Amino acid sequence: MEKVLLQRTGEVTNIELPAYMSAHASGMDVRAAITASITLLPGARALVPCGFKMALPVGYEVQVRPRSGLAIQHGITCLNSPGTIDADYRGEVKVILINLGQEPFVINQGDRIAQMVLQRVPRLAVEEVQELPNSPRGEGGFGSTGY
Repeated sequence: MEKVLLQRTGEVTNIELPAYMSAHASGMDVRAAITASITLLPGARALVPCGFKMALPVGYEVQVRPRSGLAIQHGITCLNSPGTIDADYRGEVKVILINLGQEPFVINQGDRIAQMVLQRVPRLAVEEVQELPNSPRGEGGFGSTGY
């Protein structure tokens, strides 16, 4: 079985490492590894450290995604979502949060702020052609297959 290697980093080292919160969860929750609370005013964004670095197996990525509870209850979501962490990145994992709600939101040390989903990423060869093969959908875009 391939593994994700995690190394604690930063000033806050007592934060739980990413973990699946249920037996069939797709994503692992990540926590805020901050020394002081952060207040996100409506419309404000912050880069929140998560207190770990990681090494992924080649051929994988991590997608950083919002937590649905924070989104529906407080309007907190991730910018650049899903964010991608490549297999060759070795810096501390940080999450860009934004407050799209109408009230200030406080992030405290250890709060679950996002989730990360591991994905296999195939690498394909790119070939320039003069014409693409036809498909039943063709160039139909936004809403072309119905609502």
